[in-house]
Amino acid sequence: MADAVLDMADIQRRMDGALKALGAEFAGLRTGRASAGLLEPITVEAYGSTMPITQVANIGVPEPRMLTVQVWDATVVGAVEKAIRNSSLGLNPQTEGQVIRVPLPDLNEERRMELAKVAGKYAEQARVAVRNVRRDGMETLKRMEKDHEISEDEHRTMSHDLQKLTDDHVKQIDDTFHAKEQEIMQV
Repeated sequence: MADAVLDMADIQRRMDGALKALGAEFAGLRTGRASAGLLEPITVEAYGSTMPITQVANIGVPEPRMLTVQVWDATVVGAVEKAIRNSSLGLNPQTEGQVIRVPLPDLNEERRMELAKVAGKYAEQARVAVRNVRRDGMETLKRMEKDHEISEDEHRTMSHDLQKLTDDHVKQIDDTFHAKEQEIMQV
C-alpha cells in the first residue's frame, strides 16, 4: 500500500465550484421576481474604463418586481442607465436623480420557454465541468496505478468513490435545474 492517494478533497472542491457557478448563473436569469444578481454581470463605462456595476452603485430590491440602483457619483448616472438599457436583459430603467429604478415586466410564455432553454444550457455546462473533474481524477488514478503508486484494488475502490461523488453532484445539478425550470415556468 503506497502513501500516494488521490486528493478527493480537491476534487470535491472543484465539483462544488461547478455547482456554485451554476447557482450564480441561475441568479442572473430573470423570472419576473427582482434579484440583485440580475444586474451584477452588467459592466459600465466609467472613469475611463469598464467596470462592474457593483463598483459604481448599490443594487437594491425594494419591491418584488422592482430593482433600484443607487449610483454613488452623479457623473456616472447616465453611463449606468445606458449600460442597463443596452444589456440583453430587456429592461427599461428610469432615472430619478442618483437613483435608477428598474421595473421588471411580466414574462410571456415564449420568453419563459427561452429562459428554460438557457437554464438547461447552464445546467449542461455544469454537468460537463463536473465530468471534466472526474476525468482528471480518473487519469490521475490510471497514472498512479501505472507507476505502481497504488494497487489495482485501490484504483478500483477510488474509481468507485470518484464515480459516486460525480453522480451525487450531477444529481444536485439536475435538482437545481428542475427547481429553476419550475420557477421560470410559474405564472
